[in-house]
Amino acid sequence: MTAAPQDSLFPPVPESADAVLHGLDPEQREVALALTGPVCVLAGAGTGKTRALTHRIAYGVRTGRYKPGTVLAVTFTQRAAGEMRGRLRELGAHGVQARTFHSAALRQLQFFWPKVVQAEPPRLVERKIQLVVQAAEACGLRLDRTELRDLTGDIEWAKATQTLPDDFAEAAATAGRTTHRDALETARVYAQYEALKRGSGRIDFEDVLLLTIAILQDREDIARQVRSQYRHFTVDEYQDVSPLQQRLLDLWLGEREDVCVVGDASQTIYSFTGATPEHLLDFPARHPGATVVRLVRDYRSTPQIVHLANNLLSHATGPAARQRLELVAQRPPGPVPESTEYADEVAEAEDIAHRIRTLVAEGLPAAQIAVLFRTNGQSNLYEQALGDAGVPYRLRGAEAFFDRPEIRSAVSAVRAAAHSGANDTALDLDAPLPAQLRRVLGSHRLWSSEPPAGSGAVRERWESLAALVRLAEELARARPGATLTDLAAELADRQANQHAPTVDGVTLASLHAAKGLEWDAVFLVGLAEGMLPITHARTEEQTEEERRLFYVGITRARSRLHLSWALSRTPGGWGGRKPSRFLDALRTPGSARPASFADTPRLRTGQASRPADRDRRAARDAGERPAPRRRAPARCRVCGRTLTEAGEMKLMRCETCPSDMDEGVYQRLRDWRGIRARDLGQPDFCLFTDKTLVAIAEAVPETQTELSRIPGVGARKFRRFGSEVLAICAGQECAPGARTD
Repeated sequence: MTAAPQDSLFPPVPESADAVLHGLDPEQREVALALTGPVCVLAGAGTGKTRALTHRIAYGVRTGRYKPGTVLAVTFTQRAAGEMRGRLRELGAHGVQARTFHSAALRQLQFFWPKVVQAEPPRLVERKIQLVVQAAEACGLRLDRTELRDLTGDIEWAKATQTLPDDFAEAAATAGRTTHRDALETARVYAQYEALKRGSGRIDFEDVLLLTIAILQDREDIARQVRSQYRHFTVDEYQDVSPLQQRLLDLWLGEREDVCVVGDASQTIYSFTGATPEHLLDFPARHPGATVVRLVRDYRSTPQIVHLANNLLSHATGPAARQRLELVAQRPPGPVPESTEYADEVAEAEDIAHRIRTLVAEGLPAAQIAVLFRTNGQSNLYEQALGDAGVPYRLRGAEAFFDRPEIRSAVSAVRAAAHSGANDTALDLDAPLPAQLRRVLGSHRLWSSEPPAGSGAVRERWESLAALVRLAEELARARPGATLTDLAAELADRQANQHAPTVDGVTLASLHAAKGLEWDAVFLVGLAEGMLPITHARTEEQTEEERRLFYVGITRARSRLHLSWALSRTPGGWGGRKPSRFLDALRTPGSARPASFADTPRLRTGQASRPADRDRRAARDAGERPAPRRRAPARCRVCGRTLTEAGEMKLMRCETCPSDMDEGVYQRLRDWRGIRARDLGQPDFCLFTDKTLVAIAEAVPETQTELSRIPGVGARKFRRFGSEVLAICAGQECAPGARTD
């Protein structure tokens, strides 16, 4: 069966209620027709769950079974809620509420608080971590940023599981939660945090849920009012519901059972926040007679990728494995997934960047490529490598799209132009909408038709504005005759819902941040023991969550998938790392293979390492004990101490040992780098980092060979900038850009 048609950005509104059902597969259609009673949708990755959900709600509204204002669709991120509202509008279901748990609860709390307390609602804590800092200091603790983030996570978990400070240590032990500090110490900070918050008359997001629950429990009249307002509930990503959120949902429902939940226990990856798949797993038992529909047709990924994902989960254990969904690929066959072993993380990042540059050169848009890693701390290497390769990238989780200065300026310019309309003589109102937008942006010196060279901040600004232009093009195609006023309204709606248009650039994201997204090509990197599964995953339950995290990463890929790991953290370092144990599951026979897979290797494995490393791998595969590596450790050239940090190995000395840097050379290199970076439209560090400039100024190389041996001066940078750097080191005048190849 062919894949269900994908929604375009601005599709035409279905003409009738029955037309809403067109294009749904049999299982999606079954979901859309199940309009009453408890409904449980078990939806695998890529099976069109959002499509099924939104068409179900729209069909209910279009047939008159649902009044739009009585429907509340709940999801877990503002982005997902905004996307759901947009799809419902496109299906003609205007007025349906789609919100996160917190935003729905906050709206109710703000409305009912004055009635209950006869006062204004308390203020929300803007930055929780600042209050945690004060609480820790009051307990005599001074913590670094990482420790504070971990401690904040422990407090959030406690509140999501309705655990009081006095009960924290026992509850954490019972739940098998590994706390980042002594549990009793964490409990003291937690208690102090609550006291500080109450003393300042503020609440945090967890309090929003707790207070809303308290009002609904204590005031039956208010509970009846809420239940008369909302009569039909839908909960997306139900496997991520916490006990606190489930309690709120129960109070919203009362005695009714008109709720549709959608989830996949195999994608439960947020247990550290208090989420548990038990609510999804036990739904049929709690609601006897519930309609249960399984969505297993995968429209996202090729059979090769789907088979890999299925095989990974075939080795899963624990409660989530009870409802494991065996996905059935609907797409034609594609490239065989690959895996590569690298000598070190730097080599891994540089080769991944090279592969990505090749894909982009072959015509794959950078926005359809992602590099996914276990922790955010792994992103730096890939930012550097992609910058060196001249490939644009964007870091998911960084500054929000509509908060960027250039986007704020552009939106203001569009609003002003839409307001002035025919009075603006600079506008040609007969021109197509994209042309009008380009003229508006150009008049404010925000836009040029040609992208700047390089991949730095200038290019990032251009790509952000290019996303607005593409949005205008899509809007014009969907609504001929659309005006700047229409575009301004679309932007306002997207800004309110944080529903950003697609920006061209390779996505760098953690596996957690990648949930709910997809790309044509995905590079899963750093797949070594200690990173995936992460070191602190000690129990079977924690290890199984790491497996599910890997599963989420694999199922983000549509066509191309590359898995990689490094034997050493740094060049020349100890190379004893082992590949992730989860990779073994991808190399062993699993469930029945589709016909398209019959003559194809399940996982094509390669290596990008020295011959000695390949010999070690061959010995390991043959069941023999590999010979130990005979690598000379990197040692400080001043004191002789063994070096372990990448920055120290770049300088070939300890950070604390005296430097013999030529200050004049260093300053000339910095001046040259600044001018060169501006010319290329890149940040300074994309040419050479400060550490590399220090290393050059300490060595003052005289020949090409000496320069090429300095860590941080790769082959590509040497070809591009080598002659200029050598000229500066020789004290010669160098015209930046005199030689670029």
